[in-house]
Amino acid sequence: MKKIITIGRQFGSGGRELGRRLAEELGFEYYDKEIVAEIAKRTSLSESYVRSVVECKPHQLYPITIGKSIAYVGDYQFTQMQSVYQAQDSIMKDLADKSDCVIVGRCADYILREQSPYRIFVYADLASRLQRCLARAEEGEDITEKEMKQRINEIDKGRSKYYDFYTGQKWGASQNYDLLVNTSDKEIKGLVKGLAAMLKEIL
Repeated sequence: MKKIITIGRQFGSGGRELGRRLAEELGFEYYDKEIVAEIAKRTSLSESYVRSVVECKPHQLYPITIGKSIAYVGDYQFTQMQSVYQAQDSIMKDLADKSDCVIVGRCADYILREQSPYRIFVYADLASRLQRCLARAEEGEDITEKEMKQRINEIDKGRSKYYDFYTGQKWGASQNYDLLVNTSDKEIKGLVKGLAAMLKEIL
């Protein structure tokens, strides 16, 4: 069985960078945005639509969880969303079967649960996340701290809803992960060195 590490993360926590650097340190494959591109190919949906479903906007499904008919959200829309998740499920399992890997987000810890992945969740305080997000803002992007805070909260809310809906578990809850990593006021590169050393011993 291949060695698999999954990374769940709050927006702005540096989880994506941590996952990428960790894969480099361990010599594992790294999968993140490539999954969205592959889902789009398999479903003939646009990458932007797939990204909106898997990253932050699954809330259209929520009426189903309180006893409403699937038709409430529209059969066509629901079918598209389900096709995205099914493609995501299939792609992740294919990738995990090929090689040792690090997979970021998208319910990977739950989808690959039968392969016993090492499940990491990366988080940080709001001040640290805000600083990271503002520092990596695209050149010319005029965004205030207030607007960035709103973006952070909206994206995390979307990720939580998506994860909770498809897994029946609470996003970020300690019992659903093997390791919680707090990146508040810390350099990701330095954290990864120690984390990689530990994982080499236990995986």
